[in-house]
Amino acid sequence: MIERVVVVGAGAMGCLFAARLAHAGSMVTVVDVDQARLDHISAEGIRLHDEFGERTIRVAASTAQAAPSADLVLLFTKAVHSRSAIASVAHLADGNACALTLQNGLGNAEALAEVFAPEKVLLGVTDWPADLAPPNGVSAHGTGHVWLGALNPASAPAANAVVELLDAARMSAQHDTQVLEAIWEKAAFNAALNALSTILNTPVGGLDTPDGRRIATAVIDETIAVALTRNIAMNRERLLAKMDFALANHKAHKPSMLQDRLAGRATEIEAINGQIVLAAREAGIAAPVTETLAALVRMGEPGRN
Repeated sequence: MIERVVVVGAGAMGCLFAARLAHAGSMVTVVDVDQARLDHISAEGIRLHDEFGERTIRVAASTAQAAPSADLVLLFTKAVHSRSAIASVAHLADGNACALTLQNGLGNAEALAEVFAPEKVLLGVTDWPADLAPPNGVSAHGTGHVWLGALNPASAPAANAVVELLDAARMSAQHDTQVLEAIWEKAAFNAALNALSTILNTPVGGLDTPDGRRIATAVIDETIAVALTRNIAMNRERLLAKMDFALANHKAHKPSMLQDRLAGRATEIEAINGQIVLAAREAGIAAPVTETLAALVRMGEPGRN
């Protein structure tokens, strides 16, 4: 039974999940490096605005080193910070805690498995929408779902237990035995649109041109080819339909990668385009468009000359 949850990362998604889980009865501790935000959450709780209205939910807040023992560690940092975040809560990997990543990008579950027992590592994706409202608030504009699965078959019981936990918090979760397909499809979508948006410094609507569509489609096709070398079958038609929907309906949306660039932060390019390129090299196939976009974003990272 999962009762104690440590959420690593007090950003929008971390706060949303922490607040919903705490409201459903879990003992939740939020961990972050932002002491000011932790102080606000500790003193006032998380101010949550979702489909049920607005309310304040009390959760504990802590530095990573002081985080208490947990039944579940939920990783919600940016992928660029995954390894340092995981290392900071390594004392929670006592053999009993399971660990779940719902982060963007590829390689996060493998990073978890370097610290937590592989049979306790879970991975997945979510489309819950959330926006941070400083200093201690989070808003969910609509609802979403969670698809999660096991890193290896021995993790299946843990996956089922986490699904029950999230469903109790009305997070609409399901155990997906083909979760790698969903993770790679999200990576393909982000590699295509997020990188282009960042390079061009434009919201998604600025990509709706013949050249923009051609480049984005090429990235999707390259990612599909790379995934197939790992026996992961992706649905091209679904991905292209998702791209069409985003270009038509999310014209003003600034992807998180672009938001990071505008704020002067490091992006998640290595965990998205970069991981796809690495997998292509391992498989001995080319991914020239994905690799070029990765290089262009990389050139604009903070600290680059």
